[in-house]
Amino acid sequence: MIPSDPSERLSLLRRIQEGDLVIVYERHDHMKAVKVIGGSVLQNRFGVFKHSDWIGKPFGSKVFSHKKGFVYLLAPTPELWTLVLSHRTQILYIADISFIVMYLEIVPGCVVLESGTGSGSLTTSLARAVAPIGHVYTFDFHEQRAASASCVPDRSIAGITICSLDYLEWEDFEKTGVNKLITVGVRDIQGEGFPDEHLGQADAVFLDLPQPWLAIPSAGKMLKPDGIMCSFSPCIEQVQRSCETLALKFTDIRTFEILLRTYEVKEVRAELGKGDEGFSFRSPPHKKRQHSTEKGDAVEASGAATVMAKPCSEGRGHTGYLTFARLKCV
Repeated sequence: MIPSDPSERLSLLRRIQEGDLVIVYERHDHMKAVKVIGGSVLQNRFGVFKHSDWIGKPFGSKVFSHKKGFVYLLAPTPELWTLVLSHRTQILYIADISFIVMYLEIVPGCVVLESGTGSGSLTTSLARAVAPIGHVYTFDFHEQRAASASCVPDRSIAGITICSLDYLEWEDFEKTGVNKLITVGVRDIQGEGFPDEHLGQADAVFLDLPQPWLAIPSAGKMLKPDGIMCSFSPCIEQVQRSCETLALKFTDIRTFEILLRTYEVKEVRAELGKGDEGFSFRSPPHKKRQHSTEKGDAVEASGAATVMAKPCSEGRGHTGYLTFARLKCV
C-alpha cells in the first residue's frame, strides 16, 4: 500500500483489486488479513462475504453478507498490519514503533539498518517512513541454520538471495507493498557486524539483539556523522551494559520505557438518589421505567445519558527499554 514511485498517488486512494491484501475489520479487537481472490468467500459470525463483491470498491468500504451482517475493508497500513500479522517472534507494537521512528529522526529518503527482523512489524513501519526513495536493510539470524556457514538459497527474488524463513518475511513485505523498499539478509550481526558495503551510509541503526553491546561498534561504523542508533532490550541489565559501550563513541545517551494506558469510552445513564454523590451510573441497554402524571399520561423516568471514560481493566505492560544515542562528531 506504499508507493515506491514518487509520481504515484497514495495507493490508499485506489480501489480493491483481485490479489490485494485487505484488513477485514469486525470490531476494534477483532481483525484479520485476507487476500482477495475471485470466487472465494469469507465466512464469520456475521455471515458469508463474497470476495467478488469486494473487487472495485474503495478501501474503507462497508460490505454486507447474505445475513445483512457487515464488516469494513481497510487498507493494510503498518499500524493495522502490526495487529494482524503472524507472530513468528515477539513483536514491537505501535507505542514503541512510533517513538522509535520519531527519535531516530527517520524521514523520506533515509537509509536505515535493522538487526532483528523478527516478524517484520517494525520493518514495515520503517519502510513507510523512508518511502518513497529511502531504503531499509534488515538482517536476521536463525539458530537452526547456524550449523551451515553458508546458507543454501531456496529462492532468488529481484536478484536478492533469500532463504526459506526469510521468504516468509519477504512474502509479508510483498503483501503490504513495501518489498521494493526493503532488503532482507541473513547475518549474525552480533558476531560479524553489519556488511562493509554500508560503511558510513546509514542515517539510523536499530538493534533488537540479546547482546546489543557486541554490535554497537559495528553500528557506529555504519552511521553517518551525527547519525542515531537505538537498541531495544527487555532487561535493564542489557541496557546498563549497552550504555557502557555506547559511552565510548556516542553522546546524548537516553533510555525510555513506553507504557501505554488505554481508556474505554461508553455511554452510561445517571439515576438520581443513589450513590455517594446522590446519583449512580449504569450502562444501557436497560428497561425503561414509566410513571403516570396527574393527567394519567405515561412518562419516562429514566435518567439522562452521559458519556464516561475509564481505564481498561486489561493493558499491555512492560515491553522493553529503548536506548538512543547519537554518534560523536570527531
